[in-house]
Amino acid sequence: METIAAQIKQLELKLLHTDMQANPTVIDELLDSTFEEIDNNGQINTRQQVVSWLLNKDNAQQWSLQDFRIKRLSNNTVIAIYRAVKHEKATKTFNAVNSGSIRSSIWQRRGDQWKMVFHQATRSI
Repeated sequence: METIAAQIKQLELKLLHTDMQANPTVIDELLDSTFEEIDNNGQINTRQQVVSWLLNKDNAQQWSLQDFRIKRLSNNTVIAIYRAVKHEKATKTFNAVNSGSIRSSIWQRRGDQWKMVFHQATRSI
């Protein structure tokens, strides 16, 4: 499970840190065609809405994933649970700008590739 957890964490970070305008194929590599999301405002977003966000996100923002863990739901399905903290790169050091949000993502293995099928963010208080 540890190697799967490390692999899924890297995929989560790849989604957040990749410049999708320069590398749009990463979206199809990581997001399943049936992907849906519930954002931290409780809105249900389609795959296309999330793709639009990924293509237009601020690439200067960096994220850290804290307390990352996964639970196996079936042989080919895991849920990742973690706290995502957004950082602003104001200087050479990263400064946390908020307390983050609790995230969960469901990943399914398709052949030898993992794809995210669902994601939910819950704002931390």
